Amino acid sequence: MSSARSNSPEAPEAPADERLDGPRVALKILVAGGFGVGKTTLVGAVSEIRPLRTEEALTDVGAAVDDLDGVAAKTTTTVAMDFGRITLRDGVAVYLFGTPGQERFWFMWNELSRGALGAVVLADTRRLMASFASIDYFERKGTPFVVAVNCFDDADRYDPPEIRTALDIDPHVPVLLCDARRTGSAKEVLVSLVEHALRLAGGAGRRG
Repeated sequence: MSSARSNSPEAPEAPADERLDGPRVALKILVAGGFGVGKTTLVGAVSEIRPLRTEEALTDVGAAVDDLDGVAAKTTTTVAMDFGRITLRDGVAVYLFGTPGQERFWFMWNELSRGALGAVVLADTRRLMASFASIDYFERKGTPFVVAVNCFDDADRYDPPEIRTALDIDPHVPVLLCDARRTGSAKEVLVSLVEHALRLAGGAGRRG
């Protein structure tokens, strides 16, 4: 038996760079929120690849069903999804899926959310009501999420505790302020979500 083991070929040693880098982990994250809150902007700000966008021009027909209050200057809308990729620390690759904001495209959320680690709900203080649908959706599904308030230049500023109260969010859900145009700010939001989801997963494991 011992001679058979000694004569068997040894497994090839992993390349040095692979041993140092460690295994890559792929995570799926949704970027959700109301119409015009900056989902496409956030995905584009952090994506290492050229983001996939499915934007179409707003039309007079769509204006009859889309609420443009507070975003009258917006000329395009996402009709399917945005897609991007970013590598966080420790070799964690995050695949970002931006959801369409208008109610008429909500039927796509179930498909996009399948297999997701969690979600970022972008909010705009000028239109906080537009965030409720996303928050309710992820609460019902039990999907970990954080609320990131996109601080538009012409929007009133509020502290996270005020936002939490206005949106009636559970105390354990992180609420952050961000600028979706800035890579560093958007990346901090994603890191916060990953850490939040891992904390929840660890707590569920200990209870089990």
